[in-house]
Amino acid sequence: MTWKRYFLLFMALLLIALSWWRVAAAETGLIVRSLKRDEVPLLYVAPQTTQKVPGVLVAHGFAGSKQLMLGYAQVLAHAGYAVMLWDFAGHGANATPLGQLSLEQDLNVAYAALIEQSEVDTARLALLGHSMGSGAVMSAGISNVERFAATVAISPTGASVTPVAPRNLLLQAGSWEGGFVENAQRLLLAAGGENENLAKGRGRSLIIIPKAEHITILFRDASHQAALRWLDATFGVSRTSYYTDRRMIWYALHLLAWLLVLAAVAPIFAENVLESLVKVHPFRRWFGLILSPLLASGVLTLISRVVAIENLGGVQVGGAVGIWFFLTGLSWLGVLWYLPPPTPRAIGLGVVLFILLWTAFGAMAQVLWLQWLLIPLRLRLFPLLALACFPWFLASGMAQQGIGMGKRVVWWLGQSLALVGGFSLVLYLLPQLGFIFLLLPLFPLLMAIFSFAATFLNQVWSYALGCALLFGWMIAAAFPLGA
Repeated sequence: MTWKRYFLLFMALLLIALSWWRVAAAETGLIVRSLKRDEVPLLYVAPQTTQKVPGVLVAHGFAGSKQLMLGYAQVLAHAGYAVMLWDFAGHGANATPLGQLSLEQDLNVAYAALIEQSEVDTARLALLGHSMGSGAVMSAGISNVERFAATVAISPTGASVTPVAPRNLLLQAGSWEGGFVENAQRLLLAAGGENENLAKGRGRSLIIIPKAEHITILFRDASHQAALRWLDATFGVSRTSYYTDRRMIWYALHLLAWLLVLAAVAPIFAENVLESLVKVHPFRRWFGLILSPLLASGVLTLISRVVAIENLGGVQVGGAVGIWFFLTGLSWLGVLWYLPPPTPRAIGLGVVLFILLWTAFGAMAQVLWLQWLLIPLRLRLFPLLALACFPWFLASGMAQQGIGMGKRVVWWLGQSLALVGGFSLVLYLLPQLGFIFLLLPLFPLLMAIFSFAATFLNQVWSYALGCALLFGWMIAAAFPLGA
């Protein structure tokens, strides 16, 4: 370790501490309670006040969690609203499989818990939901017109809206969401068109959030503030806070800081490792990368004729993602036709890499946007999903070993295109896996982080093991549980 690396390590640790401090500061002046009712995990966020305040039920979308909607909860709570979030069945920390009536039942559980809270004015209630959750809250607003004074539907799916139900309907969609924008426009038309008559519950409006897609809209201040203004107008509430949710910026800096920690300490662990460089012709590396997604997509299509591909392994969509990576990795390894022998030290370093990346991605995500700590049922699925992803990362590590930073950028671009193109083909062949389309923008970011890790741990088995364990954990954490 040189003094430059010590300095880099010190600055990275300082940034980690600063990030945690700023994220924790977001709860200053708020009440935060973790609850559980009828096996439904709930999270209650409200201002510290002696007065009764309006209550809002906030519902997440498919493959989401209560943490994912915390941006809205924080903004609303700082402005004087009591907010109840929850995990739908099969999502987050809710171990109950997602069923046909699960959304309605879980929303009713959250409603009952919300009106129990001493800070809530039960005569002033509203709903907010994203994607799958938008359909749930619109349906609740239609079924209980007198109960909920306003409904905010973000990236809306479907519901039988009318000019009178639900009351005061605000629709939002990101300008990059395509079909969701069109769906929001159809809903607005069915609801009677634009209407500013909030006093009688006939308010209707559609707001397009610029430069936002299905996931990033959840972290856009424009979306948070539009929802807040709509609820303020509904309840005649004067603005009490101008809080802006910037926690995701600090999360990004926290992640960057941990990668700098890796850059600072990696040479200590990587020295004297007896793993020879992989001697594979570049043509085989690139040919395997291009061919393997095509083969995997074809085989996955054949598998879908035998089993329900969208619920493989008890993980909705996520099981199919794991199988695709397994098939792609095996195909790529077959083209490479070479495998360096593992060493105990390389395996140990792979575990160390996983722990570091696991902490970088998830320690703060648990309180920001993802149920990172796995419940027992998800924890049992994790090893199988990691094993499924392992061949891909083993082939990827072999392809990148011993190359410079410039070539790694080229490999990052190549792998990103292969993943996006491969899964686009999967969606064409298997439209029932359509949710994957919303995840395509994440693949280039993840591949950039993994390639960065490969730069400092220039060993096939360490890279493959660490990244496969992390990616398997991500699938186990994010995707819904099936029956």
